[in-house]
Amino acid sequence: MPIEAVAATAGTSTAAASDRTPKQTMDSEVFMHLLVTQLRNQDPSSPMDTNQMISQTTELASMEQLTSMAKMDEENFSLQMRIAAAALIGQTVTYTNDDGVAITGTAKSVSYAAGVPTVNINGEDVLLDRISGVVDGAADQTPDAPKAPAATA
Repeated sequence: MPIEAVAATAGTSTAAASDRTPKQTMDSEVFMHLLVTQLRNQDPSSPMDTNQMISQTTELASMEQLTSMAKMDEENFSLQMRIAAAALIGQTVTYTNDDGVAITGTAKSVSYAAGVPTVNINGEDVLLDRISGVVDGAADQTPDAPKAPAATA
């Protein structure tokens, strides 16, 4: 008796499986998938201890909170760099160029287009982390010497 070949049905697709890229990081979805797989494949005569399941669920919650905190810290750091760069406008700053020479000039503008803000100093765009010093523009000006009282006749 001949056996006929089995054809794939319209509902399945092998192209979707080959196009899928593996995840590079462990997130809550991966953790939950592992936990469900572990529960499906457990030995019925020796089920998972409830304490162990609660412990793993707690670890999942902790991991989600740590991930959230790390993202928030990254966003805060980015915001602090933007604020620091904006505060430099109008200030006299010093930076070291590619040749190792210290250059001093006035910060004219700031750009946030790159990952690290760039400050325009005397027409040159300088990364914020290359700026090595800041001098208040008002500190450069020496106050006028006090005038002696006018003599009266």
